[in-house]
Amino acid sequence: MLKQFFIASSLLLCVVLSSPAFASKDTGTAEKQPIIITAETLTADNKNNTAVFEGTVVAQTSDMTMSSDKMTVYYDNSDSKVSKIHALGNVKVLNNARVLFANEAVYLDNENKIIFTGNPKAVEGDNVITGDKIIFFLHDERAVVEGSRVILQNKKDLK
Repeated sequence: MLKQFFIASSLLLCVVLSSPAFASKDTGTAEKQPIIITAETLTADNKNNTAVFEGTVVAQTSDMTMSSDKMTVYYDNSDSKVSKIHALGNVKVLNNARVLFANEAVYLDNENKIIFTGNPKAVEGDNVITGDKIIFFLHDERAVVEGSRVILQNKKDLK
């Protein structure tokens, strides 16, 4: 039984680490990048194709970092890829000079977007955007904000 759990967990980690999730935006195609996820605990459910990471969870790729209290990774064994990541509690996503915060975030691989809810806030430099929901499209680097409030800092000196 323990041997089967070890084999299943190893296969799960291979799926998670070789997923095209958070694919590189530099190329027009979804280039496979490893996702490195660290957490205090991991509960793998191979029957339901999920992995639940809890306690100081950090998921990293070469150009993005997502952290939260709990992260559920949904994967497809037939395609060997992550289909969805659901992050809960103190969510923070760092992408280049942009940081997004929320109580909850859902990454959808097939749409290549992250949906932030629960007091979402995007910060870039001194500029801040808040709203009811922020949808960030990774390849386009664009966002749709529902119920938005924007604070833009005008740094130009008037002469």
